[in-house]
Amino acid sequence: MHARPRPGQPSGPALPRWALQSAFLGLGLLLLAVLGLRLWGYQPGETVQPPVAERALRFSDGPDGSVRVQWAQGPHDSEAGDDPLLTELRGEQGFLRGVLRGVARDRRARDLPLQAPLMLSLHRDGRLLLTDPQSGQRIDLISFGPDNAAVFRRWLPGTVSPQADSPAVAGVPQP
Repeated sequence: MHARPRPGQPSGPALPRWALQSAFLGLGLLLLAVLGLRLWGYQPGETVQPPVAERALRFSDGPDGSVRVQWAQGPHDSEAGDDPLLTELRGEQGFLRGVLRGVARDRRARDLPLQAPLMLSLHRDGRLLLTDPQSGQRIDLISFGPDNAAVFRRWLPGTVSPQADSPAVAGVPQP
């Protein structure tokens, strides 16, 4: 005769203790492996393809509160000539100032030079990246929308002239 299980006790065979211990041990080892990889600098991520257009730019505040945009003098910017000033932007320029404020904050926190140039690059897949070579920070400008990306896109070679006021720039994906 089989004994009936008491109320509150499982009626079928219990999971063996070794199976539970093995499962917890496996999860613990997996967690330690991931933690170890992150501590030793492994950064999973996407690979960035070489840019189809890029420009080293230097941003500064003008005496009247404007934002001055200059080509950084160097071998890749021979077109700049004697006057590297691309444009001087007056007015609010909220998106531009917000991005530059974030870069400056990051540089100050790391005690890096504030006036070092930034790299603006357009990639074949349509991504427009603003990269800080000093800190390694990359900002994907397309993620803020085509109008905001066009604020920066106009300073790349072979695109709309830097003085153009139109936010719609050829080559920037539209929604």
